Amino acid sequence: MSDIKYTSELTVTLEQQAGDDDFVVQTARVSTGLDQVAYALANTGKIKGLINYLMKKRHGSPFEHNIFTFRIEAPIFVAREAMRHRIASYNEVSGRYVQLEPKFYIYPDERPMKQQGSSAHPELVSHEDSEHHERSNARKRRVHDLAWEMYQEDIADGTALEAARDVLGVGIFTTWYVSMNARGLMNFLSLRVDAEGNAFETKPQYEIQVIAEQMSAFFAEAMPLTYAAFEKNGRVAP
Repeated sequence: MSDIKYTSELTVTLEQQAGDDDFVVQTARVSTGLDQVAYALANTGKIKGLINYLMKKRHGSPFEHNIFTFRIEAPIFVAREAMRHRIASYNEVSGRYVQLEPKFYIYPDERPMKQQGSSAHPELVSHEDSEHHERSNARKRRVHDLAWEMYQEDIADGTALEAARDVLGVGIFTTWYVSMNARGLMNFLSLRVDAEGNAFETKPQYEIQVIAEQMSAFFAEAMPLTYAAFEKNGRVAP
């Protein structure tokens, strides 16, 4: 099983981005016929103030005229969580057409693993047993090793890829592209990042928050005024 890779690294890359803070203001000003007036975009203070006003009053449509496309590599169970957000476009690698890579997820030491509280409102905390992670990951490795062996045997026996893949669990890595505008991205981040300034409580799964925080960093760099207004107004999507 030397070809199998185990990792806790979840990666996000920004493949393309169009639109910026200025364009939010430009599209908003079309309502008063001033979208093509050069001075309307010249004053950073005015841009900041208008963006904050739009965010505060939840005038969301000016934030829709831009695009972010991310390429994400993460286990299937994280992809399925992400794809519940339907205000986005997705394309994912297909196990019908290509052999999936022997790359599986294991939990990093800092990942909370013990559940407490009710099933309706669970809270995950760090396990008091320092060796718990090691045992849990060892069990997952045994399952993944066997699943990968069966997958390879099935393919070698002439089974179609789409039929052979069903033995692989949701811990195997997948790759997908997701495109969304800034309004959709803020909706995603408001639910998938447990930040101190959140107006509404959210309890995202650890792995999807790792992904969301990487997306958030790209967003903050590309549209700093919009991101600042998002944070200032409780991280609520307009």
